[in-house]
Amino acid sequence: MLNKILIIIAIATVGISCSKQTARIQEQQIHIPDFNADSAYQYTLSQVNFGYRIPNTPSHAACAAYLADKLKNFGAQVTIQETTLHLLDGTPINISNIIGEFQPEKKNRVLLCAHWDSRPFADQDPNPANKNKPIDGANDGAGSCAALLEIARQISILPPVIGVDIIFFDAEDWGNNYSDASSLHHGEWCMGSAYWAKNPHKSGYRANYGILLDMVSGADAQFYQEYYSVEYAPHVVKKVWDAARATGYENFFPDKKISGIEDDHKQINLYRRIPCIDIIQYDPDRATGFAAFWHTLNDNMEHVSRETLKAVGQTVLYVIYKEK
Repeated sequence: MLNKILIIIAIATVGISCSKQTARIQEQQIHIPDFNADSAYQYTLSQVNFGYRIPNTPSHAACAAYLADKLKNFGAQVTIQETTLHLLDGTPINISNIIGEFQPEKKNRVLLCAHWDSRPFADQDPNPANKNKPIDGANDGAGSCAALLEIARQISILPPVIGVDIIFFDAEDWGNNYSDASSLHHGEWCMGSAYWAKNPHKSGYRANYGILLDMVSGADAQFYQEYYSVEYAPHVVKKVWDAARATGYENFFPDKKISGIEDDHKQINLYRRIPCIDIIQYDPDRATGFAAFWHTLNDNMEHVSRETLKAVGQTVLYVIYKEK
């Protein structure tokens, strides 16, 4: 009788051990695509080459068509949400939010987003003669969209288990021109995302959570845990920072918190009630909190880093491909 009990215990132990080993093997078999930084760099350059992505301009319309076509080519179901909004001084601007849905039939979804417009004025430029000139927005806009285009390309090759939605928001960067006192009340931030959050492309649209990318291509960038992200979506912050450690990019993602930043994720949290975080470059040594070239004419391709694009893109790919 004792021998039989021992044999049963041994078999059970082997069974538990095999079960754990199988789980580990299954975990190892999850394939995370390799984010191609060269590809993302070229997508950044393509957007910048259109010119300034400012609403009501031909270059804005041309870049919108480019972004929509790329998503379509990667197999997304694309919706272009067009509307006319008004600045605080009454000026009408025609905007386009560009939405790409991958595997739209799936209920289990994650939202990835960035803004694609560029700033109409370089109000932080050290040269007073430049302060009312538009900027290239290579880092502030184009780089984030480029990272999402490369993620879309990888999804087209190997779809993850979950559905993924990619949204390029318009009119994020038409906030106040702080160099011109007469225009302080003319503009607003995050107009496109606020419109979408209140008027989603699908009635009742939901996602499990969202990740916003903003200024994710600057050299030597670091990404801190922003206040609204931690407040509204602490579990998503943990997912992303854990993924950065798992992929070897923890140096880009310090385990440090910063104050809140007015950005598209706030609109999504407030008006769509989808827990959404902001991966945004932060520089604690500067009074603005952002890079020296932020909102200046120097936000150009010279400051776009493949290494930074890789760190952010690979981290986000890890997050979405680990979902079940």
